Amino acid sequence: MLAKIAAKFLAKHNIHYAWAIMAVTFITLISTSFSMAAPGVLMKAIAGEFGWKMVAISSSFAVTLLLFGLVAPFAASMMIKFGVKNIIRTAIFMIACGLTLSLFATQIWQFVLFWGVIVGCGAGLTAMVLASTITNRWFSEKRGLVMGVLAASNAAGQLAFLPLLASLMQNFGWRTALLLVCALLFVAFIIVNLFLVEQPSDVNQNPYGQDGVIKKIPLRKKSINPISVLSSAVKVPTFWVLFFTFFVCGASTNGLVQTHFVSFCGDFGMTAVASASVLAMMGIFNLFGTIGSGWLTDRIDARYLLFAYYFFRGISLLFLPNADFSTTGLMPFAVFYGLDWIATVPPTVRLANQQFGLEKGPVVYGWVFAGHQIGAASIAFFAGWVRTAYETYLYAFMISGILCLLAAFLALFAGRNHKPAMA
Repeated sequence: MLAKIAAKFLAKHNIHYAWAIMAVTFITLISTSFSMAAPGVLMKAIAGEFGWKMVAISSSFAVTLLLFGLVAPFAASMMIKFGVKNIIRTAIFMIACGLTLSLFATQIWQFVLFWGVIVGCGAGLTAMVLASTITNRWFSEKRGLVMGVLAASNAAGQLAFLPLLASLMQNFGWRTALLLVCALLFVAFIIVNLFLVEQPSDVNQNPYGQDGVIKKIPLRKKSINPISVLSSAVKVPTFWVLFFTFFVCGASTNGLVQTHFVSFCGDFGMTAVASASVLAMMGIFNLFGTIGSGWLTDRIDARYLLFAYYFFRGISLLFLPNADFSTTGLMPFAVFYGLDWIATVPPTVRLANQQFGLEKGPVVYGWVFAGHQIGAASIAFFAGWVRTAYETYLYAFMISGILCLLAAFLALFAGRNHKPAMA
């Protein structure tokens, strides 16, 4: 009821309700992705309290990253069958439960179960598949721009609040910091219940940019089978190009920089608050970079954009060890890496939709995103092992930089055939 009232009010001011849906999705992704960013700030404090090695605590958060991706293709299918709103509410509830139980955890297996499994699965129900589904369902124009905005919200949630999280941890402990994440989830849950609707016809509108008779698309009695979609997608070379490049994307962002950057900077004498501030700066510039990437995706060949993003990301990682490890000294890296953080999402989604169609495209993207998180989980664990074995993160950063350069050249071979390969 409130959504219909809001839609009528906005329509009187020539504002399509699709933009309100984008705003609700933006807030949802910020709150759910915040739970994925917390380990990067809290990891050392948790390990220190219980006397665990970094490789042990890294393994539990690697499970979070892995499930975050593996659940994604099934989430896309469930959104089609059960509705976006129901899946989002389930996701928020699961994340909140997992984080709350983590407050009382004292053993590593408990962190693996509560934060690794429950939070990972809950976050995976939204992931970036939610952004792709909302974009395709509510917009027939400006899809690249909208996908850029929603992708930016994901990184903003993972990075922008980190200084506040680090400050709470430093002054009141990691459990108090975790309560902030739970509070944001509660706010998002209320907003979703009040304003989110399934499709434009629910508020008597067509998708943005589409004219004609308003049509309601009923929920499928039988959802698209993500396994069947995968079995068809693996026969298409573009799928493997997108899968590997996104594997590298996850390895070089969520798995490495998001998870280990604060600890990496700590090895050079920086405080958690100072290094978290650098990550927050990345989050701010990510907003501009990813939204700009969405705008460019509507105008430039997505392959060339991916080449540029991965190439310059690789160069920046290879040169990072030579930086001055201070807030000022790391500012150039923060600006550059922030602009590039999730800029890869809009062109990757564009290529998936072009190759596999608008209906199955989000499911295929879910599997590609699974590759992203497999890469993130792999490097999250690997970097923790490297730090434990060699007492330095440098080798992990060098390997990630080289992988980015490989991904840049591979991206040029994606989506050469723009005719959908799947019915």
